[in-house]
Amino acid sequence: MALQTQSPTKHNQMLGRFLQKGLSGKEHDYLDERPTKRQRRSGFDDDGHEEDLAESTPSPPKPRLREIPVPDTDSNDEGFGDLESTQLTDLESALPAIKTDKEAIEEYEAQRVAQNAEMGLEGRMQRAEWVKGRTSIYVDAFNLALDTVLEEESHLFDAAEIGVFHNWKALSYEAQYLDIANLESPIEELQWSRDLPETRDEVHQNPGELETPEGTTLGRSFTFADHSDEHIKTLEEASVLLRLDELKAIARDVKAQGKNKKELLASLRRTSGNQSALGFLRREETEESIKSNDAELDNKSRNRSPTKENRDAYFVQKILAETGPCIRLTSAPLKLFERVHLVFYRSTEWTEKSLTTIILARIARRNFPEYIVSRSANIFSSRTSLLEFEASIRTQFRVDDILEFNGTPNRQGLQTVLDIFEEIYPRWAVLLQEEQRKEDSVYSSGEGAYLRRLSPAWVYTRIIHKGADVLGKFKQHKREHEILTELLNQRLFHPARRGAWYQRKALLEEHYMSALYPSEGRTDDAQRKHWKQIALQTCEDGLQDNHVTVIYHYDLQKRILKLERALKIAKRFQHDFGHVRLAKPVERTFEGTRIERSPPPATLPKSMTSTVVKDPSTTPSSSTRRGGRTIWVDPASPSDSPSQCSVEEMCLSNYRDLGYRGYHSEGGVLRTLFAYLFYDILFTYVPNVFQTPYQTCPLDLHSDAFYPPRLGEVNRRLAEISNGLGRDIVKRIWDEHYERKTCVVGLDWSFDIADLLEIVGIFGGEALSTCCKVLAQEYGQRGGGVPDLFLWKKDELGKGEVMFAEVKSENDRLSDTQRLWIHVLTGAGIKVELCNAIAKEARHLG
Repeated sequence: MALQTQSPTKHNQMLGRFLQKGLSGKEHDYLDERPTKRQRRSGFDDDGHEEDLAESTPSPPKPRLREIPVPDTDSNDEGFGDLESTQLTDLESALPAIKTDKEAIEEYEAQRVAQNAEMGLEGRMQRAEWVKGRTSIYVDAFNLALDTVLEEESHLFDAAEIGVFHNWKALSYEAQYLDIANLESPIEELQWSRDLPETRDEVHQNPGELETPEGTTLGRSFTFADHSDEHIKTLEEASVLLRLDELKAIARDVKAQGKNKKELLASLRRTSGNQSALGFLRREETEESIKSNDAELDNKSRNRSPTKENRDAYFVQKILAETGPCIRLTSAPLKLFERVHLVFYRSTEWTEKSLTTIILARIARRNFPEYIVSRSANIFSSRTSLLEFEASIRTQFRVDDILEFNGTPNRQGLQTVLDIFEEIYPRWAVLLQEEQRKEDSVYSSGEGAYLRRLSPAWVYTRIIHKGADVLGKFKQHKREHEILTELLNQRLFHPARRGAWYQRKALLEEHYMSALYPSEGRTDDAQRKHWKQIALQTCEDGLQDNHVTVIYHYDLQKRILKLERALKIAKRFQHDFGHVRLAKPVERTFEGTRIERSPPPATLPKSMTSTVVKDPSTTPSSSTRRGGRTIWVDPASPSDSPSQCSVEEMCLSNYRDLGYRGYHSEGGVLRTLFAYLFYDILFTYVPNVFQTPYQTCPLDLHSDAFYPPRLGEVNRRLAEISNGLGRDIVKRIWDEHYERKTCVVGLDWSFDIADLLEIVGIFGGEALSTCCKVLAQEYGQRGGGVPDLFLWKKDELGKGEVMFAEVKSENDRLSDTQRLWIHVLTGAGIKVELCNAIAKEARHLG
């Protein structure tokens, strides 16, 4: 149920999982289905529509046993990769960088065993607090979340849901963990039917949702797990239990072919339609009857025309005979446990590492900053509010599924999005007024900024934003302009999008609005001029809006200059943005010796361990694919014993020959300086952003909710940096925290303090202030893309310069995030070079 997501089948819904019974002691690997491919886009199309990057969704936690995800029928299913999210959640980003791998988890569990062992055998047996093999970080992690939620926010759950939690607590350890060494007993325990207290139905407002999805509500009784014999009825349902190669093996028996599961299933049905291909059994097809199918065929049924259900039944039973009995975690309790995670994390993003990281951070020997831990119990005012938020997430998934996950949407899909937009618009307007009232009279100290991310209005605002884009595609520009005006009039939700809204609104006013609004007696030329003046004012408002991030300033400035020329405004009254005019990065070329890992040519003697080729372009390379990593000879190493290095280190050595000092840090120096300069602002009190004592930053740092509540403090600090006080701030923080090596996000204590003070001194207050403002506004989005090399030099007169260099070998090209940072840096007057590494020779290692 996460917003930002990764695989559309796991975006905002919880899927049933079938787990194999009777594994005979053999642990199976996880089954991972390749998610539907999706184009990631950023920027604007020709009409100025924002091509938005959807937020990525971490995959749900994987159980210890083999996980069978619901298939995506359009998936190729050729490969099986690890779907574990590479993007950290807010909570994981705030916790220190610690080991969370298998070794770290085993170390934790061993420590728990040792702690419990101190009780003595008699105490352990009497209190039943520990039995060997019964210590799991996963069980501890979920129980930590459940206990915390029930202690502070049990009012968000009704009597039936509380009953499920009590039944969970009463489960044996084996049932909670599904220990692979002993499956039969816990599986039976999970399949017991348990009664629940009766609860009255509540009325919920879920605009945009057709109906509540099946399996999301509890009845008068429930089970924790379902059995495959009772729920696997179709071939599609059964096929998810097998890997692609396993399904191909079954298909080969009947000479069916296909590249992926969808094609294989269709081929199986076509093949089974041939009466001579299969003998369909009229009697119940048990596992034994399937095994004897080739020897015993019912001649009567052989002459009958098999129905689709009969054809499916044959292959379903064959698949179940292959897998053995399976269980699936029941949907309703599973979705209830997801709701526990949502309430515990205060976030729609979570992975299996989110809870384990908290526990491992507790036992890590680290020093953390001092701050006030605050966990509010009124995030959701009521159970109804929580359920509406969940429903809004499902509605958003429907929109994203049409616009983002299935290629270019057709007209019918766009119309569906527009219908959803119209359904939620009235509710969105009501919630806007409610949230504004809270902001004016209830919230204090910026409390509402992070909490609003868990409001249905936050999700609805994103859908309204998407709906405005669809209005533009339908050429309903007047309605689109009205919606953009409403989005800009509110200042509570999605502040990071305000720059895009100003850009689109100004474009509409410049090109379309003159023909759509009454002229009020103006001539056609006067009407066009009138709306261009309005567009000019919109751009000026955007530049003055404190919530518009720096990355949008350049495009707004370009449009202002264009409009002023079109309106023929006198030169002395035009804006002058010369101080932020972008400069193209200077290109520099370094030549070096590239090392190739490919085998040497066959014509050379096998005894040679290396060969030198003067024209590397004529030789095959193991790293010629675009973006491939290359290995070079370090020019600073002795010629008689050359050492290997990366292309960035090779270029850095050449820059040192030109008098520069530097680091290959890829933004590490900038993030370290930001942590020094904004240390006290990072850990100032803001409610709800410090939920554990083990955080290295506030939870909202990686979101657009960080900047607005700290606007005053951030701007004051930026002014101090601009006025040349940066060195004093860095030195003060180093004096206070270096000895303890306090864990702070982005701060690398290995950078020499003398280097950092020298860098701040020659960086320039305005330039450093601009870089820090970008990170303060969008730390999560702009943490990457900084040029590879950070360089500086100082002459004998004390004058110096700071420079960034982006290193590109012959197979690389700039990404969008790298271009954005180059724009920011050059706009701030910082020199940027594009360093091209060219191989003058290639050395093959045999």
